[in-house]
Amino acid sequence: MARFIARKFINILLSLFVLATATFWLMKIVPGNPFLSEKMPVRIRESLMAYYGLNKPIWEQYLVYLNNLIHFNLGTSMKSQYQSVTGIISDSFVYSLQLGIVAIVVSVVVGVGLGMAAAMYHRRLIDKAAIILAVLGISVPNFVIASMLQYFLGVRIPLFAVQGLDGPLDFVLPVISLSALPIAFIARLTRSSMLEVLTADYIRTAKAKGMPGYAIIVRHGLRNGILPVVTYIGPMTANIITGSVVVEEIFGIPGLGKFFTDSVLNRDYTLIMGITLFYAIILMLARFLTDVAYAFIDPRIKLQAREGG
Repeated sequence: MARFIARKFINILLSLFVLATATFWLMKIVPGNPFLSEKMPVRIRESLMAYYGLNKPIWEQYLVYLNNLIHFNLGTSMKSQYQSVTGIISDSFVYSLQLGIVAIVVSVVVGVGLGMAAAMYHRRLIDKAAIILAVLGISVPNFVIASMLQYFLGVRIPLFAVQGLDGPLDFVLPVISLSALPIAFIARLTRSSMLEVLTADYIRTAKAKGMPGYAIIVRHGLRNGILPVVTYIGPMTANIITGSVVVEEIFGIPGLGKFFTDSVLNRDYTLIMGITLFYAIILMLARFLTDVAYAFIDPRIKLQAREGG
C-alpha cells in the first residue's frame, strides 16, 4: 500500500510540473503583456515590467517561476492592487467551497433518492419522470439553467436574489444550477445499480423471510446499490468545486471562479497560473483519494500496482 501511495504521489508531482510548465509557456506565447492595453506613460510601464520581472529573458523568468513554486510562492497579482495570489485564493475560495459543499450534499441526497424511487417504481410514472429529469439535467448546460432560474425565479417572480451570496436563500439558485448535472448522473447510476441489486437472490430470500420492504431497501439494497455512487463522488467533488466558474460569474459571487475569469480577461499572468495550479491540485487530490479508497476496497488495484512496479 505504501508503494502504491508513493507512486500516486510522484505522479501528482510530475503532473503538476508539466501543468505549471505548460501554463507558463502558453502565457508567454500569447503576444503582448498585462500592461500593454493600459494608458500610462512609457516610463511607468517599463517600471512595472521590471518590478514583475517581465523584462528578463523568458528562460530566466521560467527558472524564477519554478524556484518560487518550490518555495510555495505564487507571486503577486499584476492587476488586483498588488495583492498576493495566495491571499486572493484563500479569501475567494471560501465562497466557492461553501457553494460546492452545499451543491455536493444536495446532489448526493436528491440523486440517490430519485434513483431509488425510480428503481422501486420501475416502469411506472415516477420512473419515467425521473428518467426525463435525468436527461434534462445531463443535456442542459448549467449556464442555461442559471439564466432561466434568474429570469423566472429572480425577475418574473422575485423569490430569490439574482446576485450575491449574502444569506441562506441566496444559495438556492446557484446550488440548483451547479447540482443539476450531478443529480441526473447520480440518479441514473443509482437506478441502474438498484435495479440489478433488487433482482438478486439474497433480496428474494429476504422477501421470502418476511422482512419489511423498507428494511430490505435500506439494509441490503442501498448498501450494495450505492457503490457506483461512492465511486463517482470523488471526481464529482472536484468537478463541482472547480467547475463553478460560469455559475459564480452569472450570480456575481466573489468566489475563485470569478477571479479566474477576471484574471484571464485582464491577462493577469501570476493569478492565472496560481489559480490553474490550485484547481489542478484539488482535482488531483480528489482522484488520489479515490484511488487510495479503491485500493482498500479492491485488492486487485494493489496487485496491479505491484505488477506495474
